[in-house]
Amino acid sequence: MNNQNNKEFSFKYFKNDLPAGLVVFLVALPLCLGIALASGAPLFSGIIAGIVGGIVVAFASGSSLSVSGPAAGLTVIVLNSITQLGGYEVFLLAVVLAGLIQIALGYLKAGAIAYYFPSSVIKGMLAAIGIILILKQIPHALGYDLDNEGDFDFFQADGHNTFSEILYAFNFVHPGALIIAGISLFILIMWERPFLKKYAFFNIVPGALLVVILGVLMNEFFKINQPTLYLSSEKLVQLPVAESATAFVNQFTLPDFSAFGNYHVYVVAITIAIIASLETLLCVEAADKLDPHKRVTPTNRELKAQGLGNVVSGLIGGLPLTAVIVRSSANINSGARTKLSAIFHGLLLLISVIGLATVLNKIPLACLAAVLLVVGYKLAKVSLFKSMYKLGWSQFLPFVITIIAIQFSDLLKGIGVGMLVSFFFILRNNYKRDYFSQTISNDGKEKTIISLAEDVTFLNKGSIALKLHHLPNGSSVVIDGTNSHYIDMDVLEIIHNFKEAAQLKEITLELKNIPEFKGTSRH
Repeated sequence: MNNQNNKEFSFKYFKNDLPAGLVVFLVALPLCLGIALASGAPLFSGIIAGIVGGIVVAFASGSSLSVSGPAAGLTVIVLNSITQLGGYEVFLLAVVLAGLIQIALGYLKAGAIAYYFPSSVIKGMLAAIGIILILKQIPHALGYDLDNEGDFDFFQADGHNTFSEILYAFNFVHPGALIIAGISLFILIMWERPFLKKYAFFNIVPGALLVVILGVLMNEFFKINQPTLYLSSEKLVQLPVAESATAFVNQFTLPDFSAFGNYHVYVVAITIAIIASLETLLCVEAADKLDPHKRVTPTNRELKAQGLGNVVSGLIGGLPLTAVIVRSSANINSGARTKLSAIFHGLLLLISVIGLATVLNKIPLACLAAVLLVVGYKLAKVSLFKSMYKLGWSQFLPFVITIIAIQFSDLLKGIGVGMLVSFFFILRNNYKRDYFSQTISNDGKEKTIISLAEDVTFLNKGSIALKLHHLPNGSSVVIDGTNSHYIDMDVLEIIHNFKEAAQLKEITLELKNIPEFKGTSRH
C-alpha cells in the first residue's frame, strides 16, 4: 500500500466514513439477498459475499472508495452453473478456483486493460446503471415486489421486462408503500439542500438512516391504526434468521473438493474469473471518475484483492463477488473518504446476520427503494447528458449508445457495443489524420505534396489508397515521409504499387524518405 493510501486509511475521516458505510449497508442488504435469490443459491450466500467483499477485499484493495459484493451481472452464470455442476457445493469449488485465477491475472499485470476503456463509455455505463436503478425501483416504491431486488436484467424472472413491469405495477399500488416511499423520497431530497447542510445534524446523520427508521415506525403505526396500509412480510427485508448458534454456523457451506477432477468446474471457474475481473475493472475505473479527489486505483492489486475475496467467499459458502458500481456510487455520494466505509459496511452485514435479523426484517422495501432512486438520479443527472453533448458527437454517441445497449442487454454486452462505437470514431479520426496534402504552383505547373503523419499504421491505408487513386492523370506528385517515425508495411506496399500505376497514368512521382518495400515496415 502506498504512502497516500496509508495516510488516508485512518480514523481521521471516521465522521465521513461511518455514515457512508451505514448507507452502503442499507443499500447492500436487500441487493445481497435479491442477487442470491435470482442466482438460485441459498439466501445466506449473498450475505457471505457481501461480508467478504466489505471486509476481506476492502482490506486487500488499493481502492479508497469502491465496494465489493455479489454482482447482478453474474446471476445467470451462477444459476446455470449450479444446475450444470449438479450442486451448490461443487459450484463453490469453481468460485475458489476463479479466485486463484484472478490472483494469477493480477501478478501477470492483466489489470492494465482497465486503461483502455474510453471515458465516454465508462460515463455511459454509470448513467445506464443510474437509469436501471430508477426503473427497477419504481415498482418497489409502488408496493409491487414480485421481481427480486438485485434483478437488473431487462427480461425479468417474473415474465415482464423493465418497462412492462412498471406499467403492470400501477395495477397493484399499495397505498402504505406509496406513502412510505413518498415521504422517504421527500426527506432524502431535502436532506441534500444547502440551507440544511449548514447545520451539523444534517451533515452527521445520513438521510438514508432516518428514512429507514421512519419507514419501520410508519409501518408499525399502520399495523396498529391503519391495517389496510400495513406492509406484510413479502414487502419487507427478508434476512435469514438463525434460531441458535448452531443454526447460524450451519448456514456456512464448504466446497466439494472431490470435484477437482471434473473439467466442467474449470470451465465455470475461468468464465467467472474473466467476467468478474472485467466487471471489477470497469467498476473501479468508474469509481475513480466519481471520486472527488481523483485517486487512481492500482488495477493489478485490485485483481489480487478480488481473487482473495472469491477464494474466501467460495471456501465458506458465498457467491462470487466483484467490485459493484451501485454500492460504490452510494458510498461516494454519501461522502466516504477512505476504504474504512466499505469495511464498516461489511462489519454491519456481519453483525446483522448474527443478532439483528429480526429487527432488520421490519424495514420496508419501499423506503430502501427511495434511497436507490436517489442513488440512481445522482448517476444519471441531466447535467451529465448536457456536458457529454457539449463534447461533440465522438463522445456523445458512444455515451448514449452504451446507455441504450446496457438497458436492453447487460453490463458487459452494453460496454462492448459502446467500445465498438468508440472504435469507429478512432478509425474515423485515423482516416482523417494520416497525411497532409497541399498543392503548390511552380513556374505555372502545379505539384501535389502529400506529407505523411508521424505514425502511419494499417488503419491509414484506406484513406491513403483513396487519395492516390483520385490523383488526376498527368499530375506531379511528391509523397514525403520525412516526418514519419513509423510507416506500416501495408502502407508501404500501397505506395510502391502506386509507382507502377503512376507510369500508366503519366503521373510524375517523387518519393522522399520513403523506404523500399521489402516485406518489412519502417521503424
